[in-house]
Amino acid sequence: MTTTPVVDGRTRHYGDFYGLSEPEGDGAVALVVGNCQAESLRIALEGGGLRTVRTPAVHELVATDLPHLARWLARAELLVSQPVRDDYHGLPLGTAQLAAALPARARVVRVPVIRFAGLYPAHAIVRPPSDASLVPPVVEYHDLRLVVRAAARGGAVDAPSPLPPLRPESVRAVAELSRAELRRREEAHDAVVVSDLFDRPSFAQMRTLNHPGNPVWRSLAERVRRRLALPEHEVDPGRPLLDSVHAPREAVVVEAFGLDEAPTDHWVVGGRRVEAAEVEEAHLGWYADHPEVVTAALARHEDALRLLGLS
Repeated sequence: MTTTPVVDGRTRHYGDFYGLSEPEGDGAVALVVGNCQAESLRIALEGGGLRTVRTPAVHELVATDLPHLARWLARAELLVSQPVRDDYHGLPLGTAQLAAALPARARVVRVPVIRFAGLYPAHAIVRPPSDASLVPPVVEYHDLRLVVRAAARGGAVDAPSPLPPLRPESVRAVAELSRAELRRREEAHDAVVVSDLFDRPSFAQMRTLNHPGNPVWRSLAERVRRRLALPEHEVDPGRPLLDSVHAPREAVVVEAFGLDEAPTDHWVVGGRRVEAAEVEEAHLGWYADHPEVVTAALARHEDALRLLGLS
């Protein structure tokens, strides 16, 4: 049984999910579940016979959300989900668990968590075993060159200096490593394939290593529809999706893939330009306080470090 939630910023934002409003249209109800990428895919799938429900990211769901989720699962004819393990965060949010709560007629399509490091080959996401919630300040992406520097200096902070240059062949090697990992995940979960989109990468595809741009969402939505034998339908969201963070575009990446896009030397965070030196200084100071993150990064990304000539 669901109860009417307190009306606040969160419940208004997810008004349909919490029963404050009803999705527009009269198509089949579709739920899209996953991390922050799920909302962009939902937008790209909306309409054309589907009525989607804006749903909180799976890592943001709490126990009091379960009745609302159950209500929508009971109505859904389609679940599009990234692979989520059973009892995620101690709640029955696994893809298999959600699928079991669907009506018998409903269909399930799995989509991959999209990460492609080829355009940002030195960047990495690190979740240390000691505390998976630990993220560095300013931006959550680690630069492996900076991690190696922090390890060599025992975390001591000094004035930023130029990071070691990368080679085009190293960039291409990291791209292939990243594509291979994405292919492995697609095959393991029988997920809709997107890895081939990065055979000829461009910065329009990825704003960071895990923030795809509109061309990727357009292609993924088209492929989801094709798997379901749904009619073609293209959505113009009228804005860039998943646009809050843009990483610097390095000249060596432009060279490695023969891109006609200009390199940049700064981040964009929430629409604000942030100089790379500011990020480096903040991260070096943070590593001094969290040496376990440096250790975890060196272990987790040893293959990329080797390909980049950093180990």
